[in-house]
Amino acid sequence: MRIALCTDAWHPQVNGVVRSLGMTVNQLVERGHAVELITPDQFRTMPMPGYSEIRLALAPRFGTRRSLSAFAPDVVHIATEGPIGWSARNWCLKHGVPFTSAFHTRFPDYAAVRTGLDAERFWPLVRRFHQHSRAVLVSTPALGAELAARGLPQWQLWQRGIDRSVFHPGHAPLPELAALPGPVLLYVGRVAVEKNLPAFLDAPVNGTKVVVGDGPDLDMLRQRYPEVRFTGALSGIELARAYCSGHVFVFPSRTDTFGLVMIEALACGLPVAAFPVPGPLDVLGADGHGADGSMPARIAALDDNLTAAIRRALQLDPLAAAVYGAGFSWDKATDQFEAALMQARQAPPAEPVRAAQPWRTAVPA
Repeated sequence: MRIALCTDAWHPQVNGVVRSLGMTVNQLVERGHAVELITPDQFRTMPMPGYSEIRLALAPRFGTRRSLSAFAPDVVHIATEGPIGWSARNWCLKHGVPFTSAFHTRFPDYAAVRTGLDAERFWPLVRRFHQHSRAVLVSTPALGAELAARGLPQWQLWQRGIDRSVFHPGHAPLPELAALPGPVLLYVGRVAVEKNLPAFLDAPVNGTKVVVGDGPDLDMLRQRYPEVRFTGALSGIELARAYCSGHVFVFPSRTDTFGLVMIEALACGLPVAAFPVPGPLDVLGADGHGADGSMPARIAALDDNLTAAIRRALQLDPLAAAVYGAGFSWDKATDQFEAALMQARQAPPAEPVRAAQPWRTAVPA
């Protein structure tokens, strides 16, 4: 297939969405597909208000239109509900080109955290963005059921994987972390308000807390928690070595749709402590025996009291965590992605419709 992948999240951003897209693009190319990327680095950009690490494309409509018209894709995948995503969506609707989309991020919940408004006020915009998508790709069935209840029944499963050549328990710990008083309690991810980091950093547990990642709250949290070790962002082997330096992985987020870092940590032998909310429940299972309950040993502890979850997770077997984490494959994930795009391409041709303009949609100021 000739696949255009349009995303507002791309390098140099460091997050699960970018890692998932990068691995998927590599796999698609290896399978013989022609992939055209439309990303923010092709446009003039501005920092996202309140999150300067994320840069948004300025007026990408015409550039997106030119790139898509020149490439003539069989199908378009739109990864994000940002300026590039809206521009690609509108081009597809105008020309009757099939497209799929993805629900990577709980945009209404994130917007609610950052604005103080009710998340329900943002759902009409999300429905409008995805309503003509041939398939809305989601990381878990529970998330798909939630979208169906919100008026988007055309969801399909696109799970996540790990690079097993990188994420495994055989790495030597990072020297600067290996010397810390144990147990080492590790968080990896964006350092931002929606990640609920104070729930972890305020937990009264013994050991040393380590935060790996970058984000708009980094300087504030460094000042507020001088006893916590903040490493900044890490990637590749250095990230895997950071995982192998820990004893428990703590995932305090209540809003993630999946949590790629959880399966990376598991694959490196770190049991997980988390809240019993969508994301952790879907990946780890309510009782910590895995999503389907098939693991004989617990690989995670989920509790509304995060301190209790951390203490229980410290008693779990690292080998069981590594076995479970190694079961997540990018080959399987890309099979699902590829099948969704093939199905979208083979469906009856779409009738061109008038494209929605997001700035004309009734959303809160």
